[in-house]
Amino acid sequence: MHHAVRDHENPALDAAIEIAAWLSVPLLVYQGLGGNHRFDNDRHLVFILQGASDAHAALRRRGVSTAFALPPPGGDRPPLGDLLARAAAAVFEDYPAPPFKRWARRIADTSPAPVIAVDACCVVPMQTIGRRYDRAFEFRRATGKDFGQRVPLPWPESTSRVLGFDGELGFDPVDLETIDPYEVCSRLTIDHSVPPVADTVGGSSAGYARWNRFRDEGLDGYARHRNDAAVDWPHGVSRLSPYLHHGHVSPFRVAREAWSHGGQGHEKFLDELLVWRELAYNFCFHTADPEDLSALPEWAQNTLQAHAGDPRPRQIDDESLARSDTPDELWNLAQCSLRLHGELHNNLRMTWAKAIPAWRPDPSAALRTLIELNHRFALDGSDPNSYGGLLWTLGLFDRPFEEAPITGKIRSRSTQAHARRLDVERYRRRVTRPAAGRERSVAVIGAGVAGLAAARALHDQGHRVSVFDKSRGVGGRAATRRIDGAGFDHGAQYFTVRDPRFGRAVRAWLESGDVVRWSGPFARAANGRIETLPDESERFVGAPGMNLVGKALCNGLVLNLQTRVAPPKRQAGAWELVSDQGEALGAFDALVIAVPAPQAAPLLEPVSPSLAARAAAVTHAPAWAVLLDLDEPTGRDAGGLFFDRETLSWAARNASKPQRDGHGWVLHAAPGWTRRHLDAGAEQVIERLCRAFEEESGVRLPGIREARAHRWLYALAERPLDTEALWVREGQVAVCGDWCLGPRIEAAYLSGQAAAGYLLRHLATLHGT
Repeated sequence: MHHAVRDHENPALDAAIEIAAWLSVPLLVYQGLGGNHRFDNDRHLVFILQGASDAHAALRRRGVSTAFALPPPGGDRPPLGDLLARAAAAVFEDYPAPPFKRWARRIADTSPAPVIAVDACCVVPMQTIGRRYDRAFEFRRATGKDFGQRVPLPWPESTSRVLGFDGELGFDPVDLETIDPYEVCSRLTIDHSVPPVADTVGGSSAGYARWNRFRDEGLDGYARHRNDAAVDWPHGVSRLSPYLHHGHVSPFRVAREAWSHGGQGHEKFLDELLVWRELAYNFCFHTADPEDLSALPEWAQNTLQAHAGDPRPRQIDDESLARSDTPDELWNLAQCSLRLHGELHNNLRMTWAKAIPAWRPDPSAALRTLIELNHRFALDGSDPNSYGGLLWTLGLFDRPFEEAPITGKIRSRSTQAHARRLDVERYRRRVTRPAAGRERSVAVIGAGVAGLAAARALHDQGHRVSVFDKSRGVGGRAATRRIDGAGFDHGAQYFTVRDPRFGRAVRAWLESGDVVRWSGPFARAANGRIETLPDESERFVGAPGMNLVGKALCNGLVLNLQTRVAPPKRQAGAWELVSDQGEALGAFDALVIAVPAPQAAPLLEPVSPSLAARAAAVTHAPAWAVLLDLDEPTGRDAGGLFFDRETLSWAARNASKPQRDGHGWVLHAAPGWTRRHLDAGAEQVIERLCRAFEEESGVRLPGIREARAHRWLYALAERPLDTEALWVREGQVAVCGDWCLGPRIEAAYLSGQAAAGYLLRHLATLHGT
């Protein structure tokens, strides 16, 4: 059970009941989260878990055994394969959107049991329509008779009795009666920057409550108000799409009740629900890959290809688009609705989508962006209806129009024209409020990558964020220092990507030019020789300095630099912050502490003595860094050198990094040597590390124009806590940093997002207070 998550009017469930009764075997309803869907985040999974809780409780009341599985620890194989090996038969919903067609084929090819796919989504089953239709009027004509016969019919619920399953599952199922969906999300490796939508609760109960009110108060006016995004619900649109997408409500019941209701609005509503929605299912069912331009009609492919090289007035990366950073006011508000509330009015979504091709480098990139933004944020994302609507932007279900730059003969749709027929201010007031109900004030202490990632996520969800740091710049150890106009990365030298959550941000930074790939080359130095490494790792650096990583994250944030924060005080339900000089810094609803563990410990003492003790127990290895500005190049083409000896751990030739000038090198001392020489003078450190570099690499350093030394006291967390972030519910304080998850820029970024996730999930539980 995955997209018909309900106990009633469910063709897949009824088929399973009849087969189990016929074979006289027990029936088990299995639902699981694989944990590897590319758009997994707190928003989607909370909604799924809420819906599962509703459905499984209803099934158990019918005497049907159920089991819900979470992603297994350590990347173990999901339990479904073991269940199928013991099954007499398997039934699942025939769901045509990616990745479920490929998943279903894999099950069918590997299961020893017969596998039956049942359409539980469409009034006219997809399998009964023998071909793909590319125009709505053709689909309407082909299916009208079937719809007319099927829609009024009452649902024939199965009356067969089933045996309960009491065997061994082979895994520990989740107790949906007792779990907290918000807490479950904190334990999963998912995107925590997209929070639950507090006023859209998953499950059949909430879905039918929404439908009943719209049916009784809004359906009559649907034809008049459906295109006005500023109209307040329950007028305008039904807002049922998340519940239809996950199958929490029955499309058969909704269609039947709309038909029975009659009135002026029901015909148009049924046309949208039956013709346009099921046309999109038909498209996905008969299309190999709905995420490729080849899915479009031939005329649309040709015109887009002909204009693929047209100049774009402005190119905007995905992450800037995600946070509404465009010059178009209405588009920004539409994206705000999607980002904060997980929904976008259907008529405005068409205008929103039509703007994107002009901001992306080519049609393929435009389609990828449409899918990324919609599926990541929309509660009805990844639905066949989503693909139908998004690809309509590029010509699907449409005809050619007058030719124009960039989009060729694709129908145009202007945001300016749309704004003239919309009460923009009324729409703004509704969509800019946070999903948690009201704006909260949050202080983030620490402007390293972790703190900035947390601040970025909180700011993008509509909260008022102030960032404090004792340094003069942002980024923490992703730092750059200038000597005679040349930049030196004296902290983190590069970063890698292992996690797709971080990869999303890095792709945007690459496109914006804030980050570039560094090809090295890389080698190992020892005993006066350099041995090139067969290294295939992809490394990235900020351009023209590593501090661009921090700058890319802090766009639009309120920064308070060169400000050292004293331990916070709790006053009248808020956190009062003052500087170490006694300057009042303000009162805040919540805190994020994102500094190295030894600095976090005293800040945590008034918050949680136990967490303060955990932070104090984490040790950091220090590192001396030496920056050398040379008169001339060294004559070796090595980009980065690894050392195995006790003095040096690393050296980088600055000019080997893209967009760097000069002939400089950066040397990093080994942690043990740094500890022994922690209080040494800069001149002594420079002399010793330069000598070690020449001895171990065999590279002679020519004339040194200038040399500087920098001591990083907290360069590397030696034993990270192996947790994404820490959380103190009482007082709303989150803690993050590379000492929580691991000593890499990626780990710091993910830790910051996890800290923000704790707070955003908590605020969702406070909705209305």
